[in-house]
Amino acid sequence: MESFRLLVGIQLILSVLILNESRTCIAQGLKTATTTVKCSRKHSAVLTEFGGVGDGVTSNTKAFKAAIDHLRPLASDGGAQLIVPPGKWLTGSFNLTSNFTLFLHKDAVILASQEESEYPILEPLPSYGLEKNSTGRFSSLIMGTNLTDVVITGNNGTIDGQGKPWWTKFKARELNAVRPLIIEILFSLQGLTILAPIDIPNTDGINPDSCSNTRIEDCFIVSGDDCIAIKSGFDQYGIKMGMPSEHIIIRRLTCISPDSATIALGSEMSGGIKDIRAEDVTAIDTQAALRIKTAPGRGGYIKDIFTRRFILKTMQFVFRVNEFYKTHAEGYDPTLLSDVSNINCRDMVAENVTVAAEYEVLPGNTFTGICISNTTMTMFPDLKTSFKVETWDLLPHNSNNIIDCSYPQDKHDKEKVYLKGKDKIVPPFRFGVEDVATKMWFHKLAYPGQ
Repeated sequence: MESFRLLVGIQLILSVLILNESRTCIAQGLKTATTTVKCSRKHSAVLTEFGGVGDGVTSNTKAFKAAIDHLRPLASDGGAQLIVPPGKWLTGSFNLTSNFTLFLHKDAVILASQEESEYPILEPLPSYGLEKNSTGRFSSLIMGTNLTDVVITGNNGTIDGQGKPWWTKFKARELNAVRPLIIEILFSLQGLTILAPIDIPNTDGINPDSCSNTRIEDCFIVSGDDCIAIKSGFDQYGIKMGMPSEHIIIRRLTCISPDSATIALGSEMSGGIKDIRAEDVTAIDTQAALRIKTAPGRGGYIKDIFTRRFILKTMQFVFRVNEFYKTHAEGYDPTLLSDVSNINCRDMVAENVTVAAEYEVLPGNTFTGICISNTTMTMFPDLKTSFKVETWDLLPHNSNNIIDCSYPQDKHDKEKVYLKGKDKIVPPFRFGVEDVATKMWFHKLAYPGQ
């Protein structure tokens, strides 16, 4: 989480969200002026009304908690909105509430405190156990439990994780709990820009873990690890929990991750991963487009994976499978292998590829139903091989029986989530394979105004 930032330009949605007709929301509380924003909630407040100081030095943890505590009983009556005005707002962990909007002004920056005391230590996740999560885990910067109708939005405000001290302590073995996340609540995400240093590991962009009916759309991610990593628990703890990640939709993702994957499945996947759909994805200077990660002892399954319309530029791998991850919980069963089946990838164009596909599968394990169709790859010049295959059988090519890999046509319930009203939120930049023409064009869109 070193210098890990979210640019809150569009929205994060929790549960089913329908915004009613908008109105102008004028909230008092600034010393110099009122704050005027579009407001779809009946009640609103400004952080400064509760003692907030946006100087980048003063802790605002108490102010955030006091503001949300004030709005919580009002939220059931038409909803509530907390406005974060221009300034740098240093804070530790705080919890949101239902029927609630956290709105960041375009010049507002929420700075994550670097003090451990600002992050209460929580019990380990039941699907990971003590061995994976040490004695516990620090609470995330922004949290919520069992909430409905939550929006984090704004005019390209920023949430800055300031993660460097956490990494310094982690490497020195000075932490007695797992490092905190920035946000830990969400079922659906739309229009996020996530920027993390590419030379720092474990700065994953988005990690749906044991999530169902999740939608991730219109996101731009720069990461030192996987841009999106789908998980579902760790070894025997994940198997016992038995809560799969399933029915996940990823659309219009742009990823830069030189050392990791655009979309990774695993390696913590003991509860199962199934029915994942990804389309209209662009990756630049990224290690792999799709990566499957498992290990002996994980158990579980990865199945019914569907991808289409990927544009890939400068890739070490397009497809990568590795079943030899070595991190395990104490007492795991090494005889448990993962079931990987029905993986479908179609309509891909890749340029400057080093290795088209690398499959490293455990002896005695078999992957079934791996389909790649309508895919064009341009390799780096003078490469001697494009495939690295171990314990893998390829079906003979039959030019008279060419088929396209499948992609489901039905729609999930999350497809019904929509915005309504005059203030419908529009992305500040557009992503999609139909429009991406050159790198120069891409960067102008990714960083509007520069």
